[in-house]
Amino acid sequence: MTKFTIENIETGKSYAAKFKVKTMLDDFGRPAPNLSDVPIKGEGWYEGLGIIQVRDSDKKLVQLKDEKSSKEFVVPFKDLWDVDEIEWKDPLAS
Repeated sequence: MTKFTIENIETGKSYAAKFKVKTMLDDFGRPAPNLSDVPIKGEGWYEGLGIIQVRDSDKKLVQLKDEKSSKEFVVPFKDLWDVDEIEWKDPLAS
């Protein structure tokens, strides 16, 4: 099994990674604002699993889309782990 790091991923392939980012959170620890009426708690650390959309090797940043909240975050390389290749599947194909 290949061990991926953000530095050795290949251009043109799709990857996901676990990440942490400091952002505004609601009382349940979810990124805010969101579609619920839960009050905002304030800034805190959020951890999630995101699909990597853009990698900037010069600035050592990635833009990714969080799998749970569908929000996009810009995250430094140092706050990513468990990078792995993903395979897109058509949910209607069986």
